[in-house]
Amino acid sequence: MAPGEVLKYCLETLDGTVLVNSWGEQGVFYNPDGKLKRGIYILTVKEKDGANDKSSKLDRKDVYRVNLGIRKDSFSKMFGAIPARPAKGCIVNMDYDFSSINTLLPHPVYAWMGWICILNPSKECFDELKPLIQEAYACAKEKYERRKI
Repeated sequence: MAPGEVLKYCLETLDGTVLVNSWGEQGVFYNPDGKLKRGIYILTVKEKDGANDKSSKLDRKDVYRVNLGIRKDSFSKMFGAIPARPAKGCIVNMDYDFSSINTLLPHPVYAWMGWICILNPSKECFDELKPLIQEAYACAKEKYERRKI
């Protein structure tokens, strides 16, 4: 799959979403009535390494990473205990190869917040990711309701 296909799926499937380009990535945010500056993150697609995030080796040709935040209990069921927040410029202390392609992984920097990722998902892996995208969407809607007041 191409990065644009991931974003298109989200924007066409998840009502009230908007696309925002920032920090070297494209993000799908929940912001149905534009009451928040950006909205609430659902999913991002990152296509290049950042100063504090090189562990996925996104400098490889045509490699991108899909990132999304799920509930911490779902994260724990998939990967075990939530890791501690890493020091600035570091990655979480988890025994994963964060540069593995087409493998669902904890996010190398934001796993402590319940974020997961996958590099270059195949169509089959993306289909398996869809329920987690729906979970991230539900979480974003809940956060939005609390913040828009």
